[in-house]
Order: sequence, then C-alpha cells, then structure tokens
Amino acid sequence: MVTKQFTGSPEDADLARADSLAREIFADLANKWALLIVEALGDDTLRFSDLRRGIDGISHKMLTQNLRMLERNGLVERAVHPTVPPRVEYTLTEPGRALRETVAGMCDWTSRYLPHIETARRRFDT
Repeated sequence: MVTKQFTGSPEDADLARADSLAREIFADLANKWALLIVEALGDDTLRFSDLRRGIDGISHKMLTQNLRMLERNGLVERAVHPTVPPRVEYTLTEPGRALRETVAGMCDWTSRYLPHIETARRRFDT
C-alpha cells in the first residue's frame, strides 16, 4: 500500500488555520453521520437502502448529503449499475478504509470509557 504525501502548501494542511483545506476536511468528517456511514460500510459494498436500514435514525436527506460529501473527499466510491431501476452501490476507498480504522478506535474508546463518562455526567448534572 502506497500512501500519498501531502504536496500542497503548509497552510492547506494546518488545522489551526480557519481557511485551511485540512480544517474543511476535518469539519466534513467530524459529524456523527459521516462516522456512522464509514463504520457501517466497513469492508462491504452496500446499496443506499441497506445503509439507511443499518444506521438507525438517519434520514434519506442526511444519508444522501453525507454520501456525496464522502464521495467528494474520495473516501467512498459510488457505482451505478445500468438496471431498471438503477442499482447504486457504495464502498470505501483505500483512504476510507484507513479512516475506518480510526473510527473503530473511537468506537473501542467509547465502549471502554462509557461507564466513566456516565458517572461523570451524573456527577456533573447533580
């Protein structure tokens, strides 16, 4: 596996800069739906309806918007098959699979620290 190195300006990769490309990408990905879509796709190729069924609470509109954003950022590939009706399938690209490893780590972290967080919330709320 070859990882491409960033070749743009240092300003584009600086998360601290409000106008950086890195901040824009980070903002795109740092939402619950994007992370849940990446996790739901995993190593599979899924149709839109399968994704929607697999992500409790996501609306048609939010799934569409987030799939388009993930495709625009090169994390999801969309394949349209010429059938009637058209069959559209989504799969993670190599960068999307790498992101999934990070998302899996976040899921593990959540499971590990959930009791601590629940205790902290109860303490804070009283």
